[in-house]
Amino acid sequence: MLQHDQLFIGGEWVSPAGTGTIDVVSPHTEEVIGRVPDATPADMDRAVAAAREAFDNGPWPRMEPAERKAIVARLTALFGEGLADMSALITEEMGSPISFSQLGQTGQAHAVYTYFSELDITWEEERAGMLGPVTVRREPVGVVAAIVPWNVPQFIIALKLAPALIAGCTIVIKPAPETPLDAYPLADMLTEAGVPKGVVSIVAAGRETGEHLVRHPGVDKVAFTGSTAAGRTIGAICGEQLKRCTLELGGKSAAIILDDADLASTMGWLKMASLMNNGQACVAQTRILASRSRYDEVVGALTETVRSMPVGDPADPANEIGPLVAERQRERVENYIRVGQEEGAKVALGGSGRPHDRGWYVTPTVFTGVTNDMRIAREEIFGPVLSVIPYDDEADAVRIANDSDYGLAGTVWTADSDRGLDIARRVRTGTYGVNTYMIESSSPFGGYKNSGVGRELGPEGLGAYLEYKSIARLG
Repeated sequence: MLQHDQLFIGGEWVSPAGTGTIDVVSPHTEEVIGRVPDATPADMDRAVAAAREAFDNGPWPRMEPAERKAIVARLTALFGEGLADMSALITEEMGSPISFSQLGQTGQAHAVYTYFSELDITWEEERAGMLGPVTVRREPVGVVAAIVPWNVPQFIIALKLAPALIAGCTIVIKPAPETPLDAYPLADMLTEAGVPKGVVSIVAAGRETGEHLVRHPGVDKVAFTGSTAAGRTIGAICGEQLKRCTLELGGKSAAIILDDADLASTMGWLKMASLMNNGQACVAQTRILASRSRYDEVVGALTETVRSMPVGDPADPANEIGPLVAERQRERVENYIRVGQEEGAKVALGGSGRPHDRGWYVTPTVFTGVTNDMRIAREEIFGPVLSVIPYDDEADAVRIANDSDYGLAGTVWTADSDRGLDIARRVRTGTYGVNTYMIESSSPFGGYKNSGVGRELGPEGLGAYLEYKSIARLG
């Protein structure tokens, strides 16, 4: 069992203020595999104080951008060297299939560090003013509080940490209590890379201590990824305090399968787009839209595809679906499966029973006969549950895709890429794919509507950690 008795505060390993601990439980074995300190508000105060001092008086914000980029480049190299061990640790912590851990958990995180360590931007520019020249500067926003969920912990840390460091911010990271273990090797990498003391703290804790961090007067910006309900609370706090915030929240994305789509190719891609990370992904395409003329054909192909995906030990590369992160999450997903049946949807695959006696596994489920007003079509389930919804024509498909409280992701599948691009322009989501789905490091990631506020990744993601200053002068 991995046991840690210290917290990474201000770039140093220190003893916690309290005696509480967090047990990390394997979703596969249901056994305790790790234990870390449960940070208290006093620990958060110490972390914010260190970040505040490092920002207000330390070298980090005052370094040349090239110096900060060089340190992030060293962090990137160290992270790359540790990919295998980090992937295995995340799989053990939260049940992500090892193939996805290597690709989506750590591979994508490494890509994010690489992108920001190589990004060139203009930090100062001259503009013509009415009375003379104007210097426009980009300056770091200040002390950042980053609150990270359990589903893709290292990737989401990278979304916040990499641009914050490049911008010159200092940052306090709060990992989720389900997945605190993977933050420990990252802390060691930060030290080895040469990040100055005080710049980064990583402090695992529960919700109440996380809210204390959000409310802390020493924090200038909050970067949060998680549920829409929690995002509303955080957004309200930031609104009261006029504190900058980025909120990346939930999704209920639609995959539109047009009549000219090649089903074999489409299903090969949908396995990842719809069921990545055991369905525990905010971008998962869980509403499958099929025309009435090909509805039965799509249902058949989808059902056989999901049926063919092995369910079991996530550390075994042969398995494509692992357990859900916690018992409460399994209960939540199983409740939605019952709700779907009560609403009148039909089960084409799964629906009841558990594939294994031990571990928090759910049988992957495909619903048919789903209408877009059902709860299983409107609410984020966060598990391996797919709903196949019929549409009349292309306009109807776009209407159904847009008839959602969310707007994070989506895809269209077609033999005509120009036609697909036209549909992509009409669906109100922050990210979209034509015959594919990828989160691109070079492009902004975020959502419309209840899927959040602001963007991460791309130059826009760096801009979220910058303030703009205009300096007008005569002569």
